[in-house]
Amino acid sequence: MKIVTIFGSSLPREGSAAYAQAERLGRLLAETGYAICNGGYGGLMEASARGARAAGGHTIGITCVVWPRPANPYIVDEVRTPSFPQRLMTLIERGDAYIVLPGGTGTLAELALTWELMNKGALSKTVGGRKPLLAMVPYWQPVIECLKQEIQLITAESTAPAPAIDIVTLVETPEQMIEALRKET
Repeated sequence: MKIVTIFGSSLPREGSAAYAQAERLGRLLAETGYAICNGGYGGLMEASARGARAAGGHTIGITCVVWPRPANPYIVDEVRTPSFPQRLMTLIERGDAYIVLPGGTGTLAELALTWELMNKGALSKTVGGRKPLLAMVPYWQPVIECLKQEIQLITAESTAPAPAIDIVTLVETPEQMIEALRKET
C-alpha cells in the first residue's frame, strides 16, 4: 500500500474549515487506497487521520519525545522518534507522496526539507528520487512565488540550473490532490 505523508498545522480545531478539508482529504485518500502518515498530533494531523480512519484507512503517526503527549486517537501505528530532525526524516522517508496543508514554521520546514531532498541529486537517494509533492493554494502560493524569483538571479552566462519549482504541484482542493496523485504515481 502506498503511503501519503501529510504535513500541516496542529492548531485548527474541529469545526474549522481547515479541519474539515483535512478530514475530507484523509477520507478520500483512504477510499483511493492510500495509507496516510503524519506528525500524529492534533489539528490537521488529527483531522486527516480521522478522515482516513472513518473510511477504514491505515494511519501512521510520527511523534517525538520532545513533545511527550500521546498520538491522537485516530493513529493506528505510532512511531516515536528521539528528536525533531529524526521526526522530519522519518516523515519524509515513509512517504511515497507528500501533501502540504496550511501550517506554520514546522510545516514550512517539512515542505522545504522534502523539496530540497528531491531537488539535489546527491540527496535524492534519501527519499528514493522525485515523488509527488503537492502544496495547498492559496496558502503556500506566496512561498512558491517568492522562490521563483531565483530565476532572475540566473544570467545568460550562468551555468547554474534553474530553480526546481516544477517539483511542487499547487492544488486547491482534496479532490484535486487525489487527481494529481493519480497522475503522478
